Amino acid sequence: MNKQPHWPLTLYYDGDCPLCAREIQLLRQRADVQRLCLVDIGLDDFHPESVGHSRETLQNRLHARFADGQWVTGLDATLWSWSAAGLERWVTPLTWPALRPLLELGYRLFCRLRPHLDWLPHPNASRRCRNAACTVSRKSR
Repeated sequence: MNKQPHWPLTLYYDGDCPLCAREIQLLRQRADVQRLCLVDIGLDDFHPESVGHSRETLQNRLHARFADGQWVTGLDATLWSWSAAGLERWVTPLTWPALRPLLELGYRLFCRLRPHLDWLPHPNASRRCRNAACTVSRKSR
């Protein structure tokens, strides 16, 4: 992490993904809004064209943007978002050059599997079920 960040970092995440939502809960609990802003790309009022990417692009790989407009994606988006939340020690291995290729491979595999993980319990499940009806996804698939 040799870059001098221009906070805040805006992290664009898929709130329908159960694993992603759990990570966001952790980040939301720890991060100061002066350092990390969280944007759910699955919400109806999110317009991907406003950030210059398609929804599909944002769903295929984690994206984050610093206040100066610089984008980081994938493992770097994870690294910087966790750093913004004061959790750098947990993501320090992402900075190790010898380990990075293996972690990139694992991340690419996760990205391919992620759309198929919607069967996992979602941390916001209780908020999704109202009046004897549950909404599994907020976006069309």
